[in-house]
Amino acid sequence: MSEPVERPATIEDVAKLAGVSIATVSRALRSPEKVAESTRKKVTAAIARTGYTANAMAQNLRMQRSRMVLVLAASIADPNFAGILTGLEKAAADRGYGVLIGNTEGTTGIEQTYLRFLSTGMADGLVLLTGHIPVAGEPQAPLSTLPPIVATERPLARAEISYVGVDDVAAAKLATEYLISLGHRKITYISGGVADVRSDLRHAGYRQGLKETPERLRDWRVEGDGTAESGRAAVERLFIKDDLPTAFFCFNDNTAMGVISALHLRGYNVPGDFSVLGFDDIPFANNFTPGLTTIRQPRHHIGELAMNILLDRLANRSLETRTRLLHGDLIVRESCAGVRR
Repeated sequence: MSEPVERPATIEDVAKLAGVSIATVSRALRSPEKVAESTRKKVTAAIARTGYTANAMAQNLRMQRSRMVLVLAASIADPNFAGILTGLEKAAADRGYGVLIGNTEGTTGIEQTYLRFLSTGMADGLVLLTGHIPVAGEPQAPLSTLPPIVATERPLARAEISYVGVDDVAAAKLATEYLISLGHRKITYISGGVADVRSDLRHAGYRQGLKETPERLRDWRVEGDGTAESGRAAVERLFIKDDLPTAFFCFNDNTAMGVISALHLRGYNVPGDFSVLGFDDIPFANNFTPGLTTIRQPRHHIGELAMNILLDRLANRSLETRTRLLHGDLIVRESCAGVRR
């Protein structure tokens, strides 16, 4: 006797096992954001137990939706990436989406490969952390040829694309004002490179902070590239001259750590001889010696907001461009002190 052929699971099977109506199962598959989390979990568990997953995937194909979002990053080694990704993934999962991650390293060929996910329907939308659209070194493509896009981490030159990130100008102004409140009047800003728009925004905030005092403080910018090595190199260039700052405001924490290392090698104490302030509050900042005073980015919140704006666009809830600049918090540790020399 031949064994009976097991019939495919149906939506009725899922509804019965989950203890909900067929309409609720359908809604959980089509618009999970409209279903209570507890109900959504019951439906998801029932789909897994009955093997209805393939049917649900077929439904998404009929709707021409993959329920996946592509996240393109210049480098997943960026200390800010993990925190933003956690927020992106949480918001996506809450609304029934998954995340594909593309690590481009700024390479045109790699970006083109990942963008095929969009042209072939493997992803419905794009979150950009690269700072450009859509491929490095290529002419800017018309937005009509691209899926819904939200940028984060690095602002874009195109105002018609939604952006979520920290308010670089306001945060840098806050950092500069803090150094001034400690008595510093000779503050050097070490940049993140001429090609990084965030560096210019933070420099603008630094300049605004300098203007808050009645004295005419010097706008003292030294070029770096956002690496610890560029922080060390900036210190070496400054020590060639007789005129030295009393404090360093650095584009990011990596640069600040390079500055502190170079000062220590020269026999100086931080913050006894020089104060050093960073930006980002990367995970290692609190474990460095001395603990790094810095600006904390709300990375998780940035990721959640960016994903929700993108998914709203996919659901046709909101077609307007949104820019959300979040507050950066000053985290005071041990690398800054009042002027002693």
